Amino acid sequence: MSAPLMLADAATRDDLKIFLQRLLRMGEPEVRLVSRGRALAVFGCTQAPRGLLDALQVVLVMRAFGLAEEPGAAVDATVPGRALLDRLARLGIAGRELELPDAPAFAAWAGVLPPMSGWSAAGALDAASLRAVASEGIARVAAALPEQPGDPVVHRVRSEVWGAPVADGVPAGAAFAAEAMGFLGDEPVRLATSRSWTRLTTARGSVLVRGRG
Repeated sequence: MSAPLMLADAATRDDLKIFLQRLLRMGEPEVRLVSRGRALAVFGCTQAPRGLLDALQVVLVMRAFGLAEEPGAAVDATVPGRALLDRLARLGIAGRELELPDAPAFAAWAGVLPPMSGWSAAGALDAASLRAVASEGIARVAAALPEQPGDPVVHRVRSEVWGAPVADGVPAGAAFAAEAMGFLGDEPVRLATSRSWTRLTTARGSVLVRGRG
C-alpha cells in the first residue's frame, strides 16, 4: 500500500473531484496517476479502439494537480476512477490526505502514455470552432442511433462521428473531450506534436491523441 498523497489545498482536491466526475460520465473507468515532483498527473481515456482492426484513435485527457510535498516514492499506478472518487468524497470539506485505492486496475490504453519532452509547436485551433465540432457531433450521434441500439451499433456510430478528422492528427473526438472535460475557454487551443502523438493544451488541461489518423 502506497503512502497517502497530500494535495496542495482544498481547491486542488475539489478540482480533482470535478475532473474525475466528468471523466467517468464519458470516458473509460480507469485512471492512471503519475507523480512528477510536487505534481500529480492524472490521465483518463475518452476514446479507444476495440481490437487490432479498429482504426479509431486513442484520445486521452490529462490534468496536473499540485501536491503539498513530493511523495517519498514516485507514484505510477492505474486505479479504478470510481474508487478514487470515493476516497476523495471521504475527505469531507477539510481533508487533503488522499489514499490511493488498494486494488490496481488494468486498461490497455494506460500501457502507453505520451512523452514528457520532445514536443514541437504546431499552431493553434479556435476554441469556438472546437465547441461547434463537439456540439455538431453530439447531435449527429443522437440522430444516427436507433431507439434501442446494441453496443456494436453505438460503437460504430460513435467511431464514424468522433473518428472524423478536424485537423491534422486531431479527430472530432478530441474536440468532444476538450469540451466535455471543461478544458475550453476563450483563448486559442495550442497544438503540439511528438512522434505519433498530438497534444491540444489550454490552461485547464490537455487532450492527447495517439496516432495520426
